[in-house]
Amino acid sequence: MQESDLSLLISAARKAGQIATGYFGKSPQVTDKPGGAGPVTEADLAVNDMLADMLRAGRPDYGWLSEESPDDNARLTTQRQFVIDPIDGTRAFIDGGKDWSHSLAIVEDGQVIAAAVYLPLHDLMFSASAGAGAQVNDRTISVSRSRLDTATVLAAKPNFAPHHWKDAALPPFKQAFRSSLAYRLCLVAQGRFDAMLTLRPSWEWDIAAGALIVTEAQGKVTDQSGTALRFNNAYPQVPGVIAAGQELHASLAARLEPPATKL
Repeated sequence: MQESDLSLLISAARKAGQIATGYFGKSPQVTDKPGGAGPVTEADLAVNDMLADMLRAGRPDYGWLSEESPDDNARLTTQRQFVIDPIDGTRAFIDGGKDWSHSLAIVEDGQVIAAAVYLPLHDLMFSASAGAGAQVNDRTISVSRSRLDTATVLAAKPNFAPHHWKDAALPPFKQAFRSSLAYRLCLVAQGRFDAMLTLRPSWEWDIAAGALIVTEAQGKVTDQSGTALRFNNAYPQVPGVIAAGQELHASLAARLEPPATKL
C-alpha cells in the first residue's frame, strides 16, 4: 500500500537531515547565486538532488518547485505540487548555527495539504496534514493566546522599523529572531513564540510548510494585507507573511501600515 503524502515528506525530511549534517561544520563549498539571491552550499544541492529523486519517484505526477531547482511552467499544469526548501537558513548553516531546517510541503489547488519541517540538530520534526492538526515529534501543538502587549514577535530587524507601523509607533511587544522562516512559523505553531512576520516578498518554499503547520495549530497565516495565502503561483512569491493566534493576528494586522503606503 502506498504511504501517505505526509509519511513520505517525513521520511524524506529525515533523510535530508542525515545528508546535511554530514556537511555541517566541515566548511562546505559555498557559491553565490546570481542576482544577489544569496549563498548556496554543496549541502543544499546534495539535499535537493536526493529530495528530487525520492519525492518525484514516489509521486511522479506531482509538480516540482524547489529553491535549488530551475523553475518552469510544467508544475502549473499538475494537480498537486511539491514545494521544497532543501535547507532553509543556509546562512546559519554556513556560520555553524543550529536553527536551519528542511521545509517540505505538498500543495493542491493553491493550498498546502501536507507539510514537514525538520531541524536535525534539534531533532525536531514538525508536521501537519490538512484537517488533522499539527505535531512536533508526534505531540500535538497549538498557538499561544497572547495579547499584543505581552507578545513576543519573531522577525528580522527591518520589520520593526517605524515606517511599517501606523503613526510610526511600534506596538509594545518583545522582539526575537531565528534564522529560518520555516522554523519561525513552527515556533509560533508550537506556542513558544506568539507571532512571526516578514514584510517583504517571501518565496513559497520558505513558508508553505510552516503556513500549514500554524494553521493546523489553530493559528492564522496571511500575507501582510490580511489576505489568505495561495501557493503554486506562476511567480512563486507571496507579499509578506503574518502568523499568530487569531486575535493577535488581527491586532498585528490592524497596526501595520497598508503595503501601498509604505515608504
